[in-house]
Amino acid sequence: MSERERVRMREREAQPENAYEALCQRIDRFKERQQQGSVVIKASDRQWELNRQGRILWYLHPEMYKDTPLQDWYVFIHDIRTHSGKHRHQGGLAIFVLEGEGYSTVNGERVDWEAGDLILLPLLPEEVEHQHFNRNPGKPCRWLAFIHVGVFEAVATELTQTELSPEYQAQ
Repeated sequence: MSERERVRMREREAQPENAYEALCQRIDRFKERQQQGSVVIKASDRQWELNRQGRILWYLHPEMYKDTPLQDWYVFIHDIRTHSGKHRHQGGLAIFVLEGEGYSTVNGERVDWEAGDLILLPLLPEEVEHQHFNRNPGKPCRWLAFIHVGVFEAVATELTQTELSPEYQAQ
């Protein structure tokens, strides 16, 4: 007698019957996230990643973390060991310097900063090319960035990497 293998198929979620029902379901998910989503995001619950811009710890990222009330923000720490990658987009973000000293080049102009400073990348239709440098390599240099998805998308932002971070390049 031959053995039969059983495969259990997962039932598909009920699809909304129309666009209005889809909207209602989306609003229900939003309300549930507002009531039950994580209010405190612990650094220990997130993982550092090495990417083209450098070493980054994401706190909020709409595509990665769906367990928070706020789904329309990118919030991350950037650990700048020597310097970041360089890229350009339309701007519109705030960067709070947590520790260290450094400088950024913003459309070719150098701007110096240190712990406690707030760096604002302006919204410019012709884009903002920027790169960040640790003035004292070997000493900690970290900042926290806040990007609102709605603003980022409303300005039809594009993101073009023009130089890779040295750590990423070395990997």
